[in-house]
Amino acid sequence: MPMKYDKLFALMKEKGLTTYRIRQDHIITETTLQKLREGRNVTTDSLASLCHALSCQPGDIMEYVEDPAD
Repeated sequence: MPMKYDKLFALMKEKGLTTYRIRQDHIITETTLQKLREGRNVTTDSLASLCHALSCQPGDIMEYVEDPAD
């Protein structure tokens, strides 16, 4: 899992954006939210939607972490 989204969840908390609101406002799907929780790949469209909702840049919500096995 080279991508980490810990920064996303911290920023959501800071800005008061709940997962409930994300689902209600159709920002991204529940499936995509689960992928983010698990550090799996998501589309750039999903990242763009989150950046729009949070008024931020992609680097504000995710980071690349090199796999030590590589």
